[in-house]
Amino acid sequence: MTNPLDLPFDADEMIAGLKPWIETESPTFDAAAVNRMMDVVQHDLAALGARVERIPGRMGLGDSVRATMPHPKAGQGGILLLGHMDTVHPIGTLKQLPFKREGGICYGPGLMDMKGGNYVFLDALRKLLAAGVETPLPVTVLFTPDEEIGTPSTRELIETEAKRHKYILVPEPARPDGGAVIGRYAIARFNLQTRGKPSHAGWALGEGRSAIAEMAKSVAVIEGMTTDDCTFSLGVFHAGQWVNCVSSFCDAEVLSMAKTQELLDEGVAKMLALNSDSGDVIMKVKRGVTRPVWEPNQPGTMAMLKLAQEIAGEIGFEMSGASAGGGSDGNFTGFLGLPTLDSIGVRGKGLHTLTEHIEVDSLIERAKLAAALYCRLGA
Repeated sequence: MTNPLDLPFDADEMIAGLKPWIETESPTFDAAAVNRMMDVVQHDLAALGARVERIPGRMGLGDSVRATMPHPKAGQGGILLLGHMDTVHPIGTLKQLPFKREGGICYGPGLMDMKGGNYVFLDALRKLLAAGVETPLPVTVLFTPDEEIGTPSTRELIETEAKRHKYILVPEPARPDGGAVIGRYAIARFNLQTRGKPSHAGWALGEGRSAIAEMAKSVAVIEGMTTDDCTFSLGVFHAGQWVNCVSSFCDAEVLSMAKTQELLDEGVAKMLALNSDSGDVIMKVKRGVTRPVWEPNQPGTMAMLKLAQEIAGEIGFEMSGASAGGGSDGNFTGFLGLPTLDSIGVRGKGLHTLTEHIEVDSLIERAKLAAALYCRLGA
């Protein structure tokens, strides 16, 4: 049998293949844009001979793509490759962050999080198929459209699909030291609204009660609740339309991360305690989508990590394993107790910023890791 580490991976070839992926911008809230990305992915998967299904989107969000790779046991439970194709970058980001390579670095919106990892793990399947290598277990691919907003529309789909499989691979970007994620903290989102009293800001300022001013006071209160083990961040703020009007509504969104479910529950209680219907300006707090705690050190996941570490040693690098913040869809599969190896995608920096980039050398490194995992899981 061909050694998967000897497959002819080529970084230039992968960068060429990634170009249409990155230049097809796919911000979560633009369902049409996400679906254009899913068109590209669907074509690439079909070209591999996969049986591809397009699952219509819900809640005004984009579609999902599920692909069953060619295998004598295709359709049976095996390995699930789980990734998202939505990004945080709005349409037009390519003008500020064009897809380009500069030496050992490659830039582009969504390249690190997580189109690069998704592509690399597909390229490993492409090379295995071309070499006639049959993996011990069949591989199913599931790409979703809404991870960046907490996976409100596809959590059930992910969990149902994952339960059919023995192993879940999530090629989110690698941790800063190149290591994998074997557990994740809990994440909760909250929708806030203050309601005040409108008035003309020049003619009758004293008659109004500003919803913006009240929300602004709450920012310091909310972010002041942050500890090392439970954080709070107000990241979205919408209010006002006319500068000559005292604002009567202000909407905001808060993200909370906690290392344990108990701490998350305490944080949720603190946030909900901010509800107030007394005074001139009222505050309404509603809990949004939540990612459950994925407890680390589960036996199945640790066995996957040990295998990945052995493979990494053969490739020539060390792979650590740790819990991490920053939720992913691995939260759901890990929470269910399913063996899950997360953050095994490309190395890079600047995700969610206008400097997002990857290390070109990590493309081949991670493709070899992917190919070996496909060949040794279940062997």
